[in-house]
Amino acid sequence: MTSSADGRRPLVRTPDEQAEEDAFFTVYGAWEPLTPIEVAHELAGFDHPWWVVGGWAIEAATGYRREHEDTDISILSTDVPAFVEFVKGRWHVWNNTGGVIHPLGQRWPAVEQPGNQLWLRADATSPWVLDVPLTPAKDGLWTHKYLPDHVAPVDDVTWIADDGIRYLLPEIVLVYKARLRRPKDEPDFEATLPILTPERREWMRHALRTLVPDHHWLERL
Repeated sequence: MTSSADGRRPLVRTPDEQAEEDAFFTVYGAWEPLTPIEVAHELAGFDHPWWVVGGWAIEAATGYRREHEDTDISILSTDVPAFVEFVKGRWHVWNNTGGVIHPLGQRWPAVEQPGNQLWLRADATSPWVLDVPLTPAKDGLWTHKYLPDHVAPVDDVTWIADDGIRYLLPEIVLVYKARLRRPKDEPDFEATLPILTPERREWMRHALRTLVPDHHWLERL
């Protein structure tokens, strides 16, 4: 496997995954994602917590550099109106609920479900630049989408890297990824495993046993 010009390793996709991605672009349009640094610039002054999730969070924690299909950040679902207002005039915000999308604004001021996604783009002819999977909020606290008993302050489930950007803890990222059982997530797991403390491995074991008890990562943990 060769690296790209910037030293990032390409994603490993099965033929089915590649076909699914191609079909996605045909229906929804192209992506040209902002980098986390660019997102930080766009959200400078936004006075609500936001944090990077997905592959970029794994890279920040481990140093493992690979291709990224998109950039995912998250915010608390209760902060959506403030987020839409903050980016107004620069980005159109769309709510994605199970593949059905509509713009947020005067007609649709709020999201239908606290655990769905926002997509951002400049206008109808521009590519999507940011994916915002929302985090359900309980009394202002971070709540795991699939483990509702896991409720914590945002500071307890994230960390701030040297770049000044907040990232979701990598073991939590991996538990979200584990549900999908994608070959392209295997290198992220391999990169993360050596940096996990015994306590963080134990949390991940418990979470996987609850969500995907037959997952092969459990043998390695």
